[in-house]
Amino acid sequence: MQHGIAFQSLIPIRAKPDHASEQTTQLLFGEMYHVFEQKENWLRIKTVFDNYEGWMHEKQHYHLSTVDAEKLLKSPKSVAAELVQTVTNNDKSFPILMGSTLYDFDGMNFKIGKEKFVYSGQATNEKTGLLNTEHIRKFALKLLHAPYQWGGRSPFGIDCSGLTQVVYKVYGIDLPRDAYQQAEAGKILNFINEAREGDLAFFDNDEDRITHTGIVLSNDQIIHASGEVRIDTIDHYGIYNKSLKKYTHKLRLLKRII
Repeated sequence: MQHGIAFQSLIPIRAKPDHASEQTTQLLFGEMYHVFEQKENWLRIKTVFDNYEGWMHEKQHYHLSTVDAEKLLKSPKSVAAELVQTVTNNDKSFPILMGSTLYDFDGMNFKIGKEKFVYSGQATNEKTGLLNTEHIRKFALKLLHAPYQWGGRSPFGIDCSGLTQVVYKVYGIDLPRDAYQQAEAGKILNFINEAREGDLAFFDNDEDRITHTGIVLSNDQIIHASGEVRIDTIDHYGIYNKSLKKYTHKLRLLKRII
């Protein structure tokens, strides 16, 4: 089994080994994966962060030796908390996005194998001391008005579960990739008036499948990705869009993750 790591700002992962296949998720810089299969120029991978499977093009694969992979897995990890910030590697500079993973970060420098990087933006880690849900709101609002994109996890395109996953990753909590998977985490809340800022709300479709999620805010509001990352009203029926003057998502359940 091969090991790899995202060495670019953003790497699309597809349902099938084809550029025309739908994007199911994205790798952010610094996220590791295992390679299980190769078909021509495509690699079937499983991500380390959320155990998600899909196909990436071999041109975007950065190979890690088993020794380097095991070392990184044991290394202290920080998470980029800026929407976009430049990193420098020798004479090369490129942007990385909110939610990217930094290894052995000392506040300015981090490294991946023998490669050394400089990052001057804000980052979080287990020592940051994120003890209240105000940080969840702060990180979520950074993504406000980001356009919706199926499988997206970045400020340039993000889906509903991508939003919740990235925001919670910056906060220091790992969530699965899809909404129905995230709904398995945390503690069930029985009523909407029990919800507090930072809780997750889940919504189902006409087939009773959970297909949407968002982060509860104060004052009966929710931030979620629908067309764009937006703030709407939530009650026991679901999400009410004032612009459309109708309910757009039917509430299924509420979960407390923190």
